[in-house]
Amino acid sequence: MKLLNKIVLAASIFVAGASSTLAADASPDTLKVALLPDENASELIKRNQPLKDYLESTLDKKVQLIVTTDYSSMIEAMRFGRIDLAYFGPLSYVLAKSKSEIEPFAAMLVDGKPTYRSVLIANVDSGVESYADLKDKKMVYGDRASTSSYLIPKTVLVEAGLKADEDYQQHFVGSHDAVAVNVANGNADAGGLSEVIFKHVLETGLIDPAKVKVLGYSGEYPQYPWAMRSNLDADLKASIKNAFVNLDDPTVLESFKAEGFAPIEDADYDIIRDMGSLLGLDFATM
Repeated sequence: MKLLNKIVLAASIFVAGASSTLAADASPDTLKVALLPDENASELIKRNQPLKDYLESTLDKKVQLIVTTDYSSMIEAMRFGRIDLAYFGPLSYVLAKSKSEIEPFAAMLVDGKPTYRSVLIANVDSGVESYADLKDKKMVYGDRASTSSYLIPKTVLVEAGLKADEDYQQHFVGSHDAVAVNVANGNADAGGLSEVIFKHVLETGLIDPAKVKVLGYSGEYPQYPWAMRSNLDADLKASIKNAFVNLDDPTVLESFKAEGFAPIEDADYDIIRDMGSLLGLDFATM
């Protein structure tokens, strides 16, 4: 009986401790904010310092910016509650949503709309003038969990009658800027990436514009979403959403090349799920 009482007491202490931990996690003193690892990590942290300052001032909380090693690490970090809110690509959001309790709350506005597109580029000396010319060529993508540097450009090629590993060689180089660099340097014949990031690498001189050419653009797709843990405190979630939707500081918006942020919901990303089905992707195993 004494042993049973000890076990019950120990269990009660454990539950109480676990409950207090969960309560604390609902409104952490420091918000861990993950940025999409689609470019150089140190550059992303530096460029988003104004966002950190804005959120700390607006939410009255400390903010830690985080850039994981890749998309999969970011998805897992959200799954296990190691980050509180994150800036996802549409596909990485859908993957994270399938594995964790999160909710999207804002997407950036560019040219007055919450959509964007991918661009497919080729090396000028590759002999590639159209999608059809990619037959037996080397095509590079960013990350397997990237929307605009994998899912969208691959869908464009499927619709053009080209299948990866049958009609062309597909390779992954990790990030959007790496796609541009590999194509410009001639390590790949062609590649796909976000139009916004392509413009950025041209403007910053990361690649020589004379070394690449545009093959074409995709259609418009829903913008990169911000999402947060569903088990955050309700008032904190409302404050976070308002902080983004009401954001009008040009210094903060400059890092996103955006005019502002608009409210979004999960259903906005069903089109991404449909594309995954078209390509035969199993989100649960990615």
